Amino acid sequence: AGPAEPPTHPRSCSPPRCWLRSNPYQTNLLRDGVRRYLQLPADQTVLILHAKVAQKSYGNEKRFFCPPPCVYLSGPGWKLKQEQIKAGDLGEASFRVCGYMGLDSMGSSLMETQKLSFEEQPDAKGFGCAKALYISDADKRKHFRLVLKLFFSNGQEIGTFHSKLIKVISKPSQKKQSLKNTDLCISSGSKVSLFNRLRSQTVSTRYLSVEGGAFIASARQWAAFTLHLADEPSTCSEFPLREGYIRYGSVVQLVCTATGITLPPLIIRKVTKQYAMLDVDEPISQLHKCAFQFQGSDRMYLCLSMEKVIQFQASPCPKEANRELLNDGSCWTIIGTETVEYTFSESLACIREPVSPVPLIAALQLTGGGDVAMLEVQGEYFHTHLKVWFGDVEAETMYRSPKSLVCVVPDISAFSSDWRWLRYPITVPLLLIRDDGLIYSSSFTFTYTPEQSFILRQPVLSDVPQDSDKLLDSIHQEFTRTNFHLFMQS
Repeated sequence: AGPAEPPTHPRSCSPPRCWLRSNPYQTNLLRDGVRRYLQLPADQTVLILHAKVAQKSYGNEKRFFCPPPCVYLSGPGWKLKQEQIKAGDLGEASFRVCGYMGLDSMGSSLMETQKLSFEEQPDAKGFGCAKALYISDADKRKHFRLVLKLFFSNGQEIGTFHSKLIKVISKPSQKKQSLKNTDLCISSGSKVSLFNRLRSQTVSTRYLSVEGGAFIASARQWAAFTLHLADEPSTCSEFPLREGYIRYGSVVQLVCTATGITLPPLIIRKVTKQYAMLDVDEPISQLHKCAFQFQGSDRMYLCLSMEKVIQFQASPCPKEANRELLNDGSCWTIIGTETVEYTFSESLACIREPVSPVPLIAALQLTGGGDVAMLEVQGEYFHTHLKVWFGDVEAETMYRSPKSLVCVVPDISAFSSDWRWLRYPITVPLLLIRDDGLIYSSSFTFTYTPEQSFILRQPVLSDVPQDSDKLLDSIHQEFTRTNFHLFMQS
């Protein structure tokens, strides 16, 4: 049976099964744990990076996904969990993390998936890569998801995590892309990966990446870059960004999503048979060959030489002025990428159940006013065992659907005993907490902001002591009604 339909107005629930609140003992127990968590967050984060499209394999070939899907494990909670397992005398090997990744149609059989072994990097993140995944022509779907199952090596299941949707294509489009069909076009502000493959040999594939604050060409790891379309010419230190689809001949900026390191302004060129085409302005498509000319330079292009990223000077074509001859290292393949991040914390208790499904918050919507303000939490993977918390205060929560939770916004007095004299905003983090104490943090916060007029009227309150309680209550109601603000931290 599906979830019960929510009432037209929240207060018409009085109070049937749809509104959920923990019992006082459980709430107090959880509240102490949430306070400890807020003082010292011990999050565990699973980050999945993958391409937006996958080229189908035909016959007996295995056209492995490129760039290969990658998984990063980060956050202090992993080490804390390892110490908990180690304290249980389960041995040194028992707290290693291992995983299996496959396509979502493969079912639960681990034989059909690829095993991931996580290695610790210098930045203390765990890194694993699925290099041998592919989709055959027997699979007729146009879209699929990757499924990642994580375990501790003692057999304890951590959880199951899904990628975003991946579009299946037969081969890179050779046609001029039309903006009427934007499925394969690359837009400004989207994330891309760039790789170079010498003489079409898979073993020679290198990815543009960042290491130690410098751009490198890596055979192991790839970085996602935000590709910004820029106004031309760029003369100031701040890059003037604009929206739209990327076209050949545009000035762009590549920004590493993990480090924020950027390359100088570049002009993106179409590559045909190792020539940079200077007069092509059509939209860029997935898995196209392209080159990046440094803006204002004399035919200098972004190029790789082994693991180094260098500049290469192209040769003019004597017969055709609209072409410049490149070397192999200057020809890149561009593909859109996606990231999905799951964050949870087991710091409140020793969780035995899998942490999945891990809810993802996408947006917040505030409604109502007066005594009752309602907040709708929108996203994915919600379920009936979740409650919304504003900092260390539990909110009455109603499950609406796997994509929606609704809660009553706690009164300002829950956060400040002297709310009557409040002069400054109070900001609290928004959390989702499972019945067993598992915490799912988010990038969203909720802010109570006092009105300036309320602050200015405060000195007058001492002149009306007889009606002060009524006056304060009315101010408090107005304050509650008008002063909620939602923020998502960048």
